[in-house]
This record gives sequence, C-alpha cells and structure tokens, in this order.
Amino acid sequence: MVSSGQLSPAPSGHPATAPAEIETVALGDLASDPRWRRPVLLEQDLLVLTTGGHGTAELDFRALSCRPGTLLRVRAGQVLRCSGAHLDATVVRWDPAALRGLDVDPDAVPAWLQLAGEDEDAVINEVSQLAVDCQRHRGVAAARGLLRHQLAVLLLRLSLLPRRAHPATRAETVTFHRLCREVERGYQHTRRVEDYAARLDCSVRTLTRACLAVTGRSAKQVVDERVALQASRLLAATDEPISRIGRRLGFSEPTNFGRFFTREAGVSPGAFRAARERPAPGPVVRPRSPADVSSHPCGA
Repeated sequence: MVSSGQLSPAPSGHPATAPAEIETVALGDLASDPRWRRPVLLEQDLLVLTTGGHGTAELDFRALSCRPGTLLRVRAGQVLRCSGAHLDATVVRWDPAALRGLDVDPDAVPAWLQLAGEDEDAVINEVSQLAVDCQRHRGVAAARGLLRHQLAVLLLRLSLLPRRAHPATRAETVTFHRLCREVERGYQHTRRVEDYAARLDCSVRTLTRACLAVTGRSAKQVVDERVALQASRLLAATDEPISRIGRRLGFSEPTNFGRFFTREAGVSPGAFRAARERPAPGPVVRPRSPADVSSHPCGA
C-alpha cells in the first residue's frame, strides 16, 4: 500500500479498441489536446484523484480548485477541462454495468472533496490498489468481480465521509430528487413545471417549495438551468450546429433558443461557443457550492 501523497501513477500507453468496464488512466489521457483548450464531453463515470500540482478543474463550467488530495466525482454526460497549472491525477472510470447488482449509489459521492488525514490515506490506498489490479489483470475475465467490488468499496467509503448537513427536510429533499429524475427524462421535451408536477402527482407549489429549500431557486429555474447546462455542454464540447442543438432541446425556432440561452447564460450561443477555448466565461447556472445537492443533482 501507499502512504498519503505517494499514489502510484496510473498505467498508460496501453491502447484498446474500446474502454474496459473498469479502468484507471492518467488525467492527461482524457483529452486529445494536452492543453485542454476545449472542454471534453465524457461518456463514462469518473473519479479523479489529484496527486500532484495545483490548478483548476472546470466541471460543467464551475471552477473547482485542485491540489493533492482533491477528489472529483464526474458523471457521464458532464464536461471537464483542467486549466492553469498542470495537475497530476489518477482517473478511475467505469461503465454503468460495472456496478449492476451491487448495493452502492455512485451519485451519493459529492462532486468535489478535499481529502485529509486518515480519509486521504484510505482513499489513496484503495485507488492505488485498483490501479495496480486493473493493470495486472487487464483483460482477465475472472478478475471482473475483484475490480467491481474494489470500486464499490471505494465509492461507499467516499459516500460515508462527513459533509455539511443540508437545511432542507427529508421530504423536500426526496421531492427535489424525484423532480430531478423526471427532468433528466423530459428536459428535451418540456420545460413546463406543470408537466413535471402532473407526472409526479403533486402541485407546482410543492415542487417549488422543495427546490427553494434544497437549492434556493424555484422549480422553473431548476428546469431551465438543466436545459441551459446541456446546451452549454454541446456548444463547448462539440461542433454540432447551433440550430440543431436548439432542436434537440425542444426549441422549434433558432431565435427562441438564442433568446433562452442568452437569458440563462448571459451571452449568445454563438459567443459562448466562440469563447470555448478560453476559460469558462462564467457559470451557466447560478453558482452553487460543489458540495450542494450532492445526491442526484439535476444536471448530473
């Protein structure tokens, strides 16, 4: 095992035709451009453990400071870019099927954690061992169970770390999470809170009260922010035409999409895309602490 601050580097230089179900790589392997001039739209779930250097990671356009012991939980579909000083980090990535049948919720891990003391030592040891076993048993079907359970233990440990208590009641938090799940299924088709209230068999007032308690924003703001976030991801990390992005998000006319995005982001879609090789022009959604709404956040 390895003591704090001495995590073994992730194995690299082993190209494969398709990602393994669970694997570890170096942070630099996530971006084809080593300068990270553009955000990367990620297709797998990740844990990113910083082992050296100081810098900033932009996760869905929120700047998160990183130094040794910083851990990021990145979900498939989010965009990531590391800017500023070079960071050394080990990345654990996995496909959803890797945790099927195991009693673990990856979304219980907050987006940002600064590890310290015994917690840091334990996480470093587990990530290090996982990296070693991913390399040692690469392509060995019999090792699949070992890697699955190692990942599950790591995620469970991270989900149990103490964090700031949330002021919302349990009922409000449950309602908010139910809304987020419905928004994930429906944001490309409707932005009407009334539609989500009908699907959840509750009132608009109930949804708004829950969102205000958990996030400080109304239900309508939560829904609109999710749409704006997805638009921002596609504008920044793909070359898809702006008009097509608007249609994908339920806007029949490009002008309507342009007005919506400008209202939410403060800049037009074209200006946002033009600035994508520079540091994020500002948060697309209203600022939140990385630890806020850590479980099943809208936009995950």
